[in-house]
Amino acid sequence: MKSRIQLSDHFTYKRLLKFVLPSILMMIFTSVYGVVDGIFLSNFAGGEAFAAVNLVMPFLMALGAVGFMLGAGGSAIVAKTLGEGNGEMAKKYFSFFVYVVATAGALLTITGEILAAPICRLLGAKGDNEFLFPLCMQYVRICLIGVPFFMLQNIFQTFFATAEKPKLGFIVTVIAGCTNILLDFLFVYVFGWGIQGAAAATTTSEFIGGTVPIIYFARKNPTVLKLVKCGFYGKTLLKACGNGLSEFANNVSGSMVSMLYNFQLLYYVGAAGVAAYGVMMYVNFIFFAIFIGYSIGTAQIVGFNYGAQNREELKNVFKKSAVIMGVTGVAMCVSAELLAPVFAGIFSGGDATVYALTCRAFLFSGFIFLLCGFNIFSSAFFTALSNGIVSLIVSLLRTLAFQATAVMFLPAIFEAIGFAPLDGIWCAGLFSDVMAFLVTLVFLITNRKKYGYM
Repeated sequence: MKSRIQLSDHFTYKRLLKFVLPSILMMIFTSVYGVVDGIFLSNFAGGEAFAAVNLVMPFLMALGAVGFMLGAGGSAIVAKTLGEGNGEMAKKYFSFFVYVVATAGALLTITGEILAAPICRLLGAKGDNEFLFPLCMQYVRICLIGVPFFMLQNIFQTFFATAEKPKLGFIVTVIAGCTNILLDFLFVYVFGWGIQGAAAATTTSEFIGGTVPIIYFARKNPTVLKLVKCGFYGKTLLKACGNGLSEFANNVSGSMVSMLYNFQLLYYVGAAGVAAYGVMMYVNFIFFAIFIGYSIGTAQIVGFNYGAQNREELKNVFKKSAVIMGVTGVAMCVSAELLAPVFAGIFSGGDATVYALTCRAFLFSGFIFLLCGFNIFSSAFFTALSNGIVSLIVSLLRTLAFQATAVMFLPAIFEAIGFAPLDGIWCAGLFSDVMAFLVTLVFLITNRKKYGYM
């Protein structure tokens, strides 16, 4: 058996999991950035700092959406080009996407710094929650510096897999993640810099995660990809944006939905509700990272075999992925329900109200893991097949349509029928994934003959 796994291989369960494991671990370590900030802030900087970070985090995550979009859409094009045997053009496309992301990141940083104050107030740091405004500003202004590097890190996460070097991508992410953990300990716990220390730690780790891959791909390396001189490929950029539009929409709409959660929770219970939702999101970051990492890893395989017109391998990868998503979803659901008190204790910082709200939230939200993995994988699967329209529809319906609607109206519906309105908020994610699962099945069935994955 070959020691090195290639995109052209036939994938057994063992070989598939071995190939995608670095991408999964890479995404987990990336999600650790915000989680570690939350742990140190909630326990050593106070509940107000923790709530402030949770208010502005959706905005910061939305800014990284361009990196996810061109990472997913661009890697599908590069993988397909490699599958067609055109290695030199693949290098030029890869370089072009990296340069576009770096430029877009710099522009977003400048714009964000200018609009930081009104954005923080728009997110809820006003009125009864005015005390959160200076904390939000401190965190946002520092974190905006790291936006270009955060976006580059996002795009390189997918391209390391395309370059058949997912382990190297994982190593870079581990180094960046460990840097964040160490600096959080020093800046927040030892030096007592509070929310500014957490922001500085995150920005430094993002700088490492974004620049190390540039140095690697700019030099001569043993992979199929390298940063080279390239032209401006407008049509290819539009196609990549179209392919990855679902990932962009998923990140932006997900951030918008998080803002809606915060608005509703501020209305019903105040800052404690935002903190409880933050705990749930931190756990979801890690659990979702497993699904997203798997989808990133398999997307390269799907894109390559689609370009090579190898339908049997497409069918093989899809079938095995559906099984893996199902088994993993059940395991995550059970873990979330059993470990809810542990998660609540880690992040609540001794606040009894936040602890109780968090445990109640997991009682309902833990069930989303049963279906969300399959929904996430299916969206990425269609992206890898260069069908950005279907992928976009699935993502938008799951987040912006189903979940946003549920967050806005389920609390009132629950209250009208005699249940706690907060339970309606906690059930919004489950409602969304059930509806998205049904829509996803329809698209998979109707497109099966076109692509041959069933």
